[in-house]
Amino acid sequence: MIEGRGFDSNIYVFEDVIVDTGTGQNMNYILSSLKNAEYDPHELSLIVNTHNHYDHVGGNAYLDLKVAMHQEDAKALEEGDEQATAACMFGKSLDNMKVDVKLQESDKIHDFEVLHTPGHTPGGICLYNGETLISGDTVFADGGFGRVDLGGNMDSMRKSLKRLSELEIDYLLPGHGPCTSEGSKHVKMAYEIAKQF
Repeated sequence: MIEGRGFDSNIYVFEDVIVDTGTGQNMNYILSSLKNAEYDPHELSLIVNTHNHYDHVGGNAYLDLKVAMHQEDAKALEEGDEQATAACMFGKSLDNMKVDVKLQESDKIHDFEVLHTPGHTPGGICLYNGETLISGDTVFADGGFGRVDLGGNMDSMRKSLKRLSELEIDYLLPGHGPCTSEGSKHVKMAYEIAKQF
């Protein structure tokens, strides 16, 4: 894990995959963090974006890697849609970015399965390997979940959280904030809170 700095999302690296890339404004920190963890950035081959928001995809342009994202979120990134990518919220613009791999439900990224979890965005995903959930901005520690006022949908968020609450999750690795063990407990808390909206 590379903890998000400033507006950056958290970044996760496993095997030859980097999950999310932050805003791109702190690339020296990200690259030095990789080296400190004895990861050679040249050994990475794939970026998996959990969704298309600027604070998760801005760094894509600084890494010469293939990009994978759910097909529902890919179009806005490829068209440089500043509303759908929330770039305008950060006072930034995004050049059109190519999405090489359009992910769908049940696709595999090594040992992780792609779970389509719309709510924060239409094409939000989580990655799950039976014990660890890389959750993007779908769910956070301590019952938090992603905002739905940037092109999201609360009904979809509730359904996604219900689905995640039925999984056995030891480790929750969210897009922002701390990672936590007892992941199932935190996800169930988020679902209970979401049911009130």
